[in-house]
Amino acid sequence: MSDNILNFSLADFFFNDSPSVLNPPSDFEEWMGHPAVQRGFSFYEQELLEAPRVSTRIRSNLDGKERRIINLTSYNYLGLSTHPEVIQAAKDALDKYGLGSSGAPLLSGTLDIHVELAQKLAEFKKKEDCLLFSSGLGANVGTIQGLLRKGDYMVVDEKIHKSIIDGGTLSGAKMLFFDHNSMDSLQMMLEKTKGKRTLVAVEGVYSMDGDLPRLPEILDLCDEYGAGSYVDEAHSTLMFGANGRGVAEHFGVEDRVGISFGTLSKSFGGVGGFVCGSKPIIRYLKGYASPWNFSCAPSPAVSGGLLKALEIATRDSSLRDKLWKNVTYLKNGLNRLGLDMGESESQVIPIIIGADGAKLMRFAAAMQTRGLFLQPVDFPAVPAHARRFRISVSSQLTQAEMDETLNIIEDVIVKGKE
Repeated sequence: MSDNILNFSLADFFFNDSPSVLNPPSDFEEWMGHPAVQRGFSFYEQELLEAPRVSTRIRSNLDGKERRIINLTSYNYLGLSTHPEVIQAAKDALDKYGLGSSGAPLLSGTLDIHVELAQKLAEFKKKEDCLLFSSGLGANVGTIQGLLRKGDYMVVDEKIHKSIIDGGTLSGAKMLFFDHNSMDSLQMMLEKTKGKRTLVAVEGVYSMDGDLPRLPEILDLCDEYGAGSYVDEAHSTLMFGANGRGVAEHFGVEDRVGISFGTLSKSFGGVGGFVCGSKPIIRYLKGYASPWNFSCAPSPAVSGGLLKALEIATRDSSLRDKLWKNVTYLKNGLNRLGLDMGESESQVIPIIIGADGAKLMRFAAAMQTRGLFLQPVDFPAVPAHARRFRISVSSQLTQAEMDETLNIIEDVIVKGKE
């Protein structure tokens, strides 16, 4: 293995042939111990020493140094995580309720602040009801696992988030994948499930590519074949649509979406997840969504901050307008540099490097040393031929920070290719 160590990835060690389930595969340990692999993994789990603002400090795993960086990896798209009003609201809730809910929602963990947040989110999403979860992953896993059963079908875009796949696996439903954003492929899958209970799941913004689903056409096919629809708006809520309700609002099809999912850890700036739908289906999920039934209810302090975040993000469009202004500025600059941004239509902007993993890591180290925190995304998270960096644009970026970002990217990536 040592001769071609960089040709391996996590995908090669998924199946464990070790005699003990408590021991990883022996060749995995050999692979992980190689200096080149350790260097690659050193880019991850680096310590932030301040709040996840655009300008923050990290303790670099590359050299152990503390370094001030421009942070383009955070999902704090609107800066609400550190908004003074949000922080004060969280402090107020902390004083009133304490740190944790100290119970599962069904038994003793439901507080009035949870009820208020769920009601406000349902009103915001133009749905009858809402169910709060302690994590976004738990919300996706729990909702899918709670809805589907053995004998059902789940038809998903091939680029769907892993949490939805995990939910489908737990449910026992048969999963079918259609080619990304291909209506012909989706229709072929729906032909296979005709007459069966079927749920079609797509993302509002695809998190590694930044493009949008062809939602009106997808919903047309769902209607034609009698399939339910599930839209994961994790990266699109508070950013798309005239009122920030997401891509369903953006396309004018909100009333046609069966279940709308969202996270509270991205544009909202907190942590948690939620699903919105009809009152009967939310009531049903309370009986069968295990991550809701058997997890502690969300922190009341965070819930207080989230209520204020929702208020700030929806009282006017200023933060959203600033975000899109920054997206345009950065994309124009990256276009001038001749970089491959795929089909991005959102605040998620990939810079696709290609198949050379060593080059990807070399670029990442050079940019971090220059003060730009832009994480490498390697196979199997993305296809091996399309390794990349992924920019998460924030409304809080200044023009000076964006210019510095473009200068570093030009020096490291553009000139590094020459």
